[in-house]
Amino acid sequence: MKSVILVGLALATSVMAMDREPAKRMNEAAAVFSEIMATPDKGIPQEMLENAHCIVIVPGLKTAGFILGGKYGKGYLSCRRNGNNGWSAPATVRIEGGSVGFQIGGSETDLIMLVMNERGAEKLLSSKFTLGAEGSVAAGPVGRTATAQTDAQMHAEILSWSRSQGLFAGLALEGATLRQDLDDNAALYGRKLGNRDIVTSGRAAPRSAARLMALLNKYSRHER
Repeated sequence: MKSVILVGLALATSVMAMDREPAKRMNEAAAVFSEIMATPDKGIPQEMLENAHCIVIVPGLKTAGFILGGKYGKGYLSCRRNGNNGWSAPATVRIEGGSVGFQIGGSETDLIMLVMNERGAEKLLSSKFTLGAEGSVAAGPVGRTATAQTDAQMHAEILSWSRSQGLFAGLALEGATLRQDLDDNAALYGRKLGNRDIVTSGRAAPRSAARLMALLNKYSRHER
């Protein structure tokens, strides 16, 4: 009987830890966004953030491999509400995918993506899509303004940036797959909700997202 009770307690503790993980990761995403935006000369151009339809933040994206590599991480997306009045409640995403290039060992990278048009936002809110194949993606420009954009950046649906070991730069992330994470959504909202439901229904953000939502509204005021 004691063994059964101990096993039950261990399982319950494990489930509680898993339920808290999305909220903990939310704070990490807020910290990543805050730190990057606090250095405007080396961060995301303000005008690009102001005109973005959606944002994706993935803290601690894991990359590992030898020549052929792989990526895996979890994060959050938020899109502008109707009329550009603030940002939607955050929904969860998983990013997975391979990469080809010269790489040895493993690392963790903070990733931010901006979705720059409505078509890209629609693809982002599908249950799964592949960057590059289903949505054009380019490395985003770095600095106070976006005047140094290349033609590829100007026409890309999604712009991406990475921060690794203190270095912040544009990142071409083609081939990676983004999908919604229903289990993490359930941990945040109490039931399994699709990302489209969370983002488009006017649902209130969970308390754990308060800091992230405040930062998004602070740094990306949208006036047209």
